[in-house]
Amino acid sequence: MAASIYWADNYVEKKCTAQEAIMQIKAGQRVFIGSSCGEPQYLIRKLAEAAENFTDIEIVRLLSLESTPLTLIADKTKDQSFNIRSFYLGSAKPKSLAKNKRFITPMNLSAVPRLFKTRRLPIHVALIQVSPPDDFGWMSLGISVDITLAAALSADFVIAQVNSRMPRILGHSFIHVNDVNAIVEQEEELLTIDELPELEAANQIGRLIARLVDDGSTIQISPGTTPQATLLALSHKNDLGVHTHYLTNDIMRLVSMGVITNRKKGFNEGKLVASCAIGSTNLYEFLDDNPAIEFYPSDYVNDPAIISRHRKMVAMNVPMAIDLTGQVAADAIFLNHFSGVTGMLDFIRGASWNEDGKSILMLTSTTADGEKSRIVPILNDTAIVVPRGDVQHVVTEFGAVNLFGKSLQERAMALISIAHPDFREELFFEARKMGLLGAERTLSESMQGIYPINLEETREIDGVIITIRPAKPVDGRRIQEHFYTQDKDDIYSRFFQAKTRFVRGDMESMFQIDYVKNLTLLALVGEVGFGKVVAVGEYLLDPAKNIAEVAFSVSKEWQGKGLGKILMQKLSEAAREHGISGLMAYTLPRNQGMIKLFKTLPYKTKTIYDGEVVELTCMFAEMTSK
Repeated sequence: MAASIYWADNYVEKKCTAQEAIMQIKAGQRVFIGSSCGEPQYLIRKLAEAAENFTDIEIVRLLSLESTPLTLIADKTKDQSFNIRSFYLGSAKPKSLAKNKRFITPMNLSAVPRLFKTRRLPIHVALIQVSPPDDFGWMSLGISVDITLAAALSADFVIAQVNSRMPRILGHSFIHVNDVNAIVEQEEELLTIDELPELEAANQIGRLIARLVDDGSTIQISPGTTPQATLLALSHKNDLGVHTHYLTNDIMRLVSMGVITNRKKGFNEGKLVASCAIGSTNLYEFLDDNPAIEFYPSDYVNDPAIISRHRKMVAMNVPMAIDLTGQVAADAIFLNHFSGVTGMLDFIRGASWNEDGKSILMLTSTTADGEKSRIVPILNDTAIVVPRGDVQHVVTEFGAVNLFGKSLQERAMALISIAHPDFREELFFEARKMGLLGAERTLSESMQGIYPINLEETREIDGVIITIRPAKPVDGRRIQEHFYTQDKDDIYSRFFQAKTRFVRGDMESMFQIDYVKNLTLLALVGEVGFGKVVAVGEYLLDPAKNIAEVAFSVSKEWQGKGLGKILMQKLSEAAREHGISGLMAYTLPRNQGMIKLFKTLPYKTKTIYDGEVVELTCMFAEMTSK
């Protein structure tokens, strides 16, 4: 039996030039190339230079920006030298992808390693990039582990570019010198991406999403302009954890700020877990030999069963478009080319399997030029990355909605309400033509108004989180349910009659609103999208007098807890902001709660009693002397 060779001697024996290593590739073989920013650029250049020596080589990789344009060579040689296989689940509608769509293999990222390891897609040669070996001969795949490790371990022949600039990242990210066949030493800068431009629409989306992410959540977030803004919006959170595909500069910043601690993940606690990193040189230095960070292959990181084990798992991803039924398309473009769309569905499902998990899709309401809506009537001619049954929260700069458990009519109304106002009318009538909306649905002012996010807030009362926000067109059913459960005396005080039916037509004034002349505020308890209405406050403008009439309804169990006062204060502030001169209310003499509530405002109150009803009036220009 031959004596085993010491790994350091083996390393020296395997060293060769890139040309010598590349010439080991034979005609008809399948060659894997390391992905994303871990791409072995030097080896790829040498492969491209030797293209005329190859016949029928199939290149296998994730969708790539191509530091060296192998697809161009494939086009020039009519696929006789190179044929490309790119794993990607989005559509090929963007111009940059359409011309090469024949190369796309649609797959979820979590399934790709199994494709290699089972040899259903045998890898003959793997071109990878690694860190220099440690004292025991282990080399780290560094910033690109995802499908690269499986490809390398299952390949017949492995060519490793050893780059001293590749960080040594801990976790399941190592390959041993004895497991590679050729070693090419070449130091070069790793691929980096520039800081993304700031967009106000993205910043607004970030502020909305911050309301959906609780302290102690574990987050996954895809790269891109909107995620960048979202991470900035999370800067005031506490004890966040990370289990994600890509690590970025913004995640690094949240770690340095103490926002991300990974102490409450419930699984892999204390560790920031990912598969890849894309960003700056500073990010790569931050990752190097950092014991708080571990990289694992995508069949672990993207496994929905693993994802679902984390406490309060929140998956945040950027689609390119969503239709009124909730179907989602996700395409790679310049700003989110590395967005991991092949892993989007894995994380969405993993988060939804988690008892306290949330899946959030965030998209600006229009394309960058403002010419097209990203919310469309129906996605007919593009790849559906996320089926409608998997979609939960959807956020644009105009609001956030939860589609989970909603009917097609409710989904259409919800999505139209957060579309850009310039496109809402068109979307409404298309939805009507498609049969998504009943004949009773009207294109009211509420569908054109801009949702006043500034009026949203959460408060804790008696240990319960209360969300106070303006009513939306999708709140009709919940407002009806509130009144159906009210005490008959409270109903009489609110409507001045013994009302027992609260049909949609009677309630429309509360949710078909424009947020200026007519504003309804709700207090809700429970999960976003499923909250129970426990209080309603509204004002309706009388244009002739420029005075708004206010009315309130608070559930019996929440009376006396200050909800009415909060709603009154917010309504008065909103009315003043919109140039309304004052407020008025009609109430019964026995309704002392309403009378006292009206008088909590810092304005002089005029009271008139006609023998049946009390009329209360205050003008904003007439402050009390208090």
